Amino acid sequence: MRSIWKGAISFGLVTIPVKLYSATEQKDVSFHQVHREDGGRIKYKRVCTLDGQEVSYSDIAKGYELPSGDMVVLTDEDFADLPLTTSRRIDVLQFSPSEQIDPIYFAKSYYLEPEAQGAKPYVLLRDALERSGQVAIVKVALRQRESLATLRVRDGIFVLETMLWPDEVREADFPFLDEDIDVRPQELKMAESLIETMVADFDAEGYKDTYREALQAVIEAKVAGKEVVTPEAPTEEKPAVDLMAALRASVEAAKREREGREPARKKEAAASGAKSAAKSGTKAGGKAAAKKAASEDEEKAPRKRGARRSA
Repeated sequence: MRSIWKGAISFGLVTIPVKLYSATEQKDVSFHQVHREDGGRIKYKRVCTLDGQEVSYSDIAKGYELPSGDMVVLTDEDFADLPLTTSRRIDVLQFSPSEQIDPIYFAKSYYLEPEAQGAKPYVLLRDALERSGQVAIVKVALRQRESLATLRVRDGIFVLETMLWPDEVREADFPFLDEDIDVRPQELKMAESLIETMVADFDAEGYKDTYREALQAVIEAKVAGKEVVTPEAPTEEKPAVDLMAALRASVEAAKREREGREPARKKEAAASGAKSAAKSGTKAGGKAAAKKAASEDEEKAPRKRGARRSA
């Protein structure tokens, strides 16, 4: 990973110099726009709509369009004069329980690595924050945009999660919220039963992007000149007419699926245990062999010394 920003965490009178890294990356398969006939790359020109002339990057500025249609042009100097106090600082504003922060506010996650001279105060703040059970609410400016963010600890590293401002979150205003929809107690109980049947510990490694894998297989087949085999799409089930019957069938299906997964999990656990045991046995065998060799060397050593004296 490469750092994309350098600054400091400002915590009271304590300053902790840090580097910022993107904590996530998209694994999408990227494409180029090409000419269908010969595969040639498509290029676009930057053309002014008023005079039709091609414009170089050095002559491009940022413009804000007014409701009247007029354009206000802003230069780099205009942005440089703006008061952005957090341009190189992560200002700690307060500490709050994480459950008070709605996840809808979170935008992007970053890792923070301490500079060499800031390692001790970094670890001190990290350990204190982790013991408190709180998250730090901070303000930071990245790419000329100031944001609220949270600072929390994950695997011994500070994670900075930028947040949206309250006016950037849309209000959920849908007609059905005002309707009086009757839900029968038995339907609610059956739905709760379905939830209970599907409860399991979350393991992110147990999920994969099947669409991306299928797309990659299509690309590899084309590269190898093989026939492209399109995987069968899952059959789409129609909305159930009888809600209770659908819930009951869902509960039964969830139970069967769970029972089918158990043998596979036990098999994986057994294989993992056997591998660990074999590894331990190899280490133990290696140690025993080394010990035996050392013992034999010790037995031979006096004989060699005695032979030297005789000589």
